[in-house]
Amino acid sequence: MARPAVRDDIPVARRTLNPALRRRRGWRPVLGTAVVLLALGVGLVLVFPGPLRRLLGPPPVQGLSARQGIDGRLLGHFPYAEAKAIALVEVAPGQSLRREAAQALRALLQDAAGSGVDLRLLSAFRSEALQKHLFFDVKAARNQSAEERARVSAPPGFSEHSTGYAVDLGDGSRPQTNLSANFDQTPAFHWLKQNANRYHFQLSFPLNNRQGVSYEPWHWRFEGSADALRQFEAAQRFNR
Repeated sequence: MARPAVRDDIPVARRTLNPALRRRRGWRPVLGTAVVLLALGVGLVLVFPGPLRRLLGPPPVQGLSARQGIDGRLLGHFPYAEAKAIALVEVAPGQSLRREAAQALRALLQDAAGSGVDLRLLSAFRSEALQKHLFFDVKAARNQSAEERARVSAPPGFSEHSTGYAVDLGDGSRPQTNLSANFDQTPAFHWLKQNANRYHFQLSFPLNNRQGVSYEPWHWRFEGSADALRQFEAAQRFNR
């Protein structure tokens, strides 16, 4: 007697994966990837809140489309808060600095004069309102781009002068070199190079500085207090 043909133990219908199950399994990798990306995003926000806020937020200066970089700089300049009026003292007619910076500058100018050097204070504290004028109005008058203007003047909110710790210095015997790279050829600059550190003043923008700001031999900042060191810590670290 002929034996019946052997058939598969599992019917074709049962060996074929249900399309609904296939779709459900297909979502699992997508869901897993989404969870990983979400966790990564939350981690970045927790670890790097400042840089992400700068990258995703609006431009920090009205009228400029430029945004701050990861290191906090805007067109090469670090952000600085404006010194409160109560923290400032007059160091010369119409010029003010933070008290400790003013004391150090007075001693510096006096000792320079004793050495026969005619050092002059050209500029000290600047409000953000004044810095706004120096940046935008002069930029327009000179037909400069924002990048061109930023090489020689900081945008408002990004100027060392607003801290009350920075000064511009000139040579009274060579006034034609004021706010010029040629200031580094004067007796005043050579005296500063030899002695400024004794009074805790540091050249902010040396030749070929990594910030990308033009060489400013006349611009010096005071670093003789804990607060000053804290404010300029990023700039110091960047230019080491």
